This record gives sequence, C-alpha cells and structure tokens, in this order.
Amino acid sequence: MTTTALMNQQFRLAARPVGMPKRSDWEQTTEPVRDINDGEIVVKALYLSLDPAMRGWMNEGKSYIRPVAIGETMRAGGVGVIVASKSDKFAVGDTVSGGIGVQQYWVGAADDKSANFYKISPAMAPLTTWLNTLGMPGMTGYFGLIESGQPKAGDTVVVSGAAGAVGMTVGQVAKQLGCRVVGIAGGKEKCDFVVNELGFDACIDYKNSSVKDGLKEHCPGGVDVFFDNVGGEILDTVLTRINLRARIVICGAISQYNNTTPVKGPANYLSLLVNRARMEGIVVFDYADRYHVGVAAMAKWMQEGTFKSREDVVDGLENFPEALLMLFEGKNFGKLVLKVADA
Repeated sequence: MTTTALMNQQFRLAARPVGMPKRSDWEQTTEPVRDINDGEIVVKALYLSLDPAMRGWMNEGKSYIRPVAIGETMRAGGVGVIVASKSDKFAVGDTVSGGIGVQQYWVGAADDKSANFYKISPAMAPLTTWLNTLGMPGMTGYFGLIESGQPKAGDTVVVSGAAGAVGMTVGQVAKQLGCRVVGIAGGKEKCDFVVNELGFDACIDYKNSSVKDGLKEHCPGGVDVFFDNVGGEILDTVLTRINLRARIVICGAISQYNNTTPVKGPANYLSLLVNRARMEGIVVFDYADRYHVGVAAMAKWMQEGTFKSREDVVDGLENFPEALLMLFEGKNFGKLVLKVADA
C-alpha cells in the first residue's frame, strides 16, 4: 500500500490552556501519511479515548508523564487497524490498541514504547469496551482498587465519579470481592444507573443532595476504602467518615483540573493521622506488565453477565475540542469515546 495517498487530519496543541480548554488552544492540520521504513507500521484510528488526565498532559511542569509539547499531536489512547506494515510484529488487518493520538493515522516503529501497541480481539468485546473496561480506565480501576485500596470482603468502599469509566469499574470489582459499595455521582439518572445496572448498594447524588448526609445514611459504620476521582470538597467530606486504617486511593481530581487558582488540597487531612489511615496516589502505567491479568478477570465477569461496560460515543474527529469538554461539564454518561472511522 502506498501510504502517501492517505491524508492525516490531526489536532495539535497550539497553546497551554488557562482554565477550560478552548478550540483556539488547538491547531487542526492535515498532511500526507509518509511511506514507512522497515520495522514500521501505519495504524488507522477507529476510536479514541477521551480521559480527564488529558487536561493535565496539556500543562507544563513535572508530572508522571512529560507534557504534550506545543505543536505536538495531542496524546490519546485509541484502537485502530493496521493498514500498512513492514514489521513482523503486526500484519495488515490486525486490530490494535495503543497511543494513537488525536489523529486519523499513526505512523512509526511497531515497537515504539511511547505508543505501546498491542493486539486486541474484537471477538472478545466491542472495540469501545477495549477503551473502557478492558482498556486504560478499567486497568486503572482494577489495579488501583486491588493494589492500593486492598479491599476485604465486608469492607465499605466509597467511589466518587461512580458513573464514569474508572468509577464504574472500581465499584463492580469491589462487589465481586464481597464489599458494600456506595457511589457518588451527579444526577438521578447516573445514580439510578449505578445502583440498578451496576449493582452498587447505594449512590449519593452530589448535585441534588448532601454528600455528608448521604455518607451518614449509607455508610453508618464508616468508610474502609475511598477511591477518589474528584478531589476538592468531596474528598474533604469523605475524610470525616473514614475508619481506623482506612485506605484512600487518589486516582484523579477532576473538580480541580481547570482551576485558575491553586488546587484545593484536603483540609481534613489530619483524619489520616487520627485513624492511622493511608492515602496513596496511583498511576495505571505502573501496572502495564500485568494488564493481561486485569483483562482476563474482567472479561470473564462480563462473559458471566456479572460485569457491565458503558460507553458514550461522540462521532467525528472534528468534534474533538467540544467532546473533550464533556468530561469537565459532567455531560458524558459512561466512558467517553470519540469515533474517528468505521472499522
């Protein structure tokens, strides 16, 4: 295949956002796909994963991963199909997952460590599920809960952002392990989904009720594990209800990502001292060599009908800037995915 016949539309970071990202923070470019050399592949993007972490990647400064450079194609995970290959690792037609970026085609070495492509099975689950339960959010929830949260049967586990990609995985894994699970989500529809579809024991609607009162009602014996995706006031409130030797897993703080003032830290952190509790941050890439373990476990539960995955799909690469904002406006319901092309 002569790849120069293909045109690649990309979104490149044009400016460091202040507060919410704007369309002017991106540059939309189009260029030919170059011919590949030995050991290289071309991946056609089918679906891209839109994640809260992307907002942090746009900021300059030290973090667990280098920031996206000005002028660089925006970083994003995705699933796609190999359309050209000069590598023994992948054949044309293979379906893969990896760091495609916000573009139509990825070109480079098949063994590029930053992209980390690996084959996936469309027969095992829909492609969008490979960006949710069987992808980075699922691995974040699975390993973050098990390794850092260390839940035991009978524990009370509270999850913020419960209807989101990571939260829904955390709650369902905790139920599989015999825990009582209480979610925190925004709006009646999301709370009903969390309880009636995902099997949580209860869900607190932070938009229409008091989180403090909800914790008193649904966690009368206190909180053993808190998996936090939100930060801010919700983290502070849960810290007032933790038990002796509780485990607080810090996965994200979506309430703080677009602040134009300093990030608000936990005012109630002395509860950690009083309760001899532990607060630990988690980054999913630390478990990359064990993803297959999480995939196998959750795929088995899905096949048994005891584990669900829900994706919210937005169509069209050109809609990327507005679709990304859905994460911070609470508009997505389930894992947010951007469809780029048909399989």
